[in-house]
Amino acid sequence: MAAGFGALFDKRTMNKKFPYRYRILIFLFFLTFITYLDRICISLAGVRIQSEFNLSNEKWGWVVGAFSLAYALFELPSGILGDRIGQRAVFIRIVTWWSLFTILTGLTNGLLSLIVVRFLFGIGESGAYPTSSAVISHWFPTTETSRGLSALFIGQNAGSALAPLIVIPIAIALGWRASFFVNGLIGLIWVVVCVLWFRNNPSEIKGISEEEKKYIETTRRFVTHQKYFPWKIALKSKSLRALVVAFFCTQWAQYFFVAWMPIYLQKGRHFTENEMKNIVFYFFAVGIAGVLSAGVLSDWIAKKRGLLFGRKLLGFLALSILTLSFLAAAVTSSNIIVVASLYVAQLCYSFIPVVFFSVCVDIGGDRVGTVTGIMNFFGQMGAFFLALTFGKIADLAHSFDTPMFIIAAVLFTGSLLWLLVDPTRKIDASELKTNQPLQPGSQFA
Repeated sequence: MAAGFGALFDKRTMNKKFPYRYRILIFLFFLTFITYLDRICISLAGVRIQSEFNLSNEKWGWVVGAFSLAYALFELPSGILGDRIGQRAVFIRIVTWWSLFTILTGLTNGLLSLIVVRFLFGIGESGAYPTSSAVISHWFPTTETSRGLSALFIGQNAGSALAPLIVIPIAIALGWRASFFVNGLIGLIWVVVCVLWFRNNPSEIKGISEEEKKYIETTRRFVTHQKYFPWKIALKSKSLRALVVAFFCTQWAQYFFVAWMPIYLQKGRHFTENEMKNIVFYFFAVGIAGVLSAGVLSDWIAKKRGLLFGRKLLGFLALSILTLSFLAAAVTSSNIIVVASLYVAQLCYSFIPVVFFSVCVDIGGDRVGTVTGIMNFFGQMGAFFLALTFGKIADLAHSFDTPMFIIAAVLFTGSLLWLLVDPTRKIDASELKTNQPLQPGSQFA
């Protein structure tokens, strides 16, 4: 039935016009584009800020760590809030909030004000990904889960890639503070679009065809809200515990890329600011290609071999190669090998968020935002620990290579945890009675 209706949809709708749900993907693309444009801005200006405020690497760790701590603490509440009051309301709150504190970052005058403002900025950005994942569960059929989520991470990499081309020229011409003013205003423009156009469900929006609306509503994961989240099942789930701890490990790499890599390249590998700008641009451009491949490949393998094999294979392999890439960068004295290793690392990392967030949609049912919030809480705590330890260890060892070894060890641990992840077991209240796993491949019937 679903396959036949899907074929009907393909002929009558997809060949006639651009499906409406793909406009939602464009909307989410720009959300994560702005998220990372704002998030990576501080690391691109990091050497300038450190110099002006006379901050050591250890003190800088507290600046970037303040964001990740706040993001972690408010991630789960924001995810739960999105499931309860709707994604549109949460989007308006978080993007308005973080855009204002992006602007206020440009008005800071020292270490304390930087820490306070970045902590408040982190509160604003919390919930962006859990809420976006919930939008995917509302707006996309199960067969497009990973491809839908890939739009988020394409936006993330596009924002990160273009950030150095925006932030550094502005910082050179007008000072580092001006870059935060510009980025904050871009976020407020997105909020206006959200208020005027976005809605939580296909049934609430004008312009979508009845055929597409029916197709989405009969094939998506979201059905209806439960009155409560089954915490008992979630806390007992070995698979969910493995997933969240593995995500804790992966964020050591991600937050290195976002918060420390520009400083590592300039102070640890002695690249000029302009050379760093180009390396960072191409680094995240590689990520765009990786995410495009990851979304299609993840759904294809899951459809052919089942969720258990498909998700687990990509998660384990991506983290394993990522581990080797960090080791290669740590042991070499060649800057060429360092850059090549970082590019390979980014290509592998591109698969990781797609697979992790796809599992959250697989198991989350009507509470995708909550499940993703749980995972992202642990992930951001990993980012917090990386933020603090990287600078401290670099200062103590008088080398930026030593913390790279530690990141590699953490990533290897994360790869092993993927062997315990099972995306076929849903975190759902119905499991209280049935406790039956989903049949591999059944979501793709």
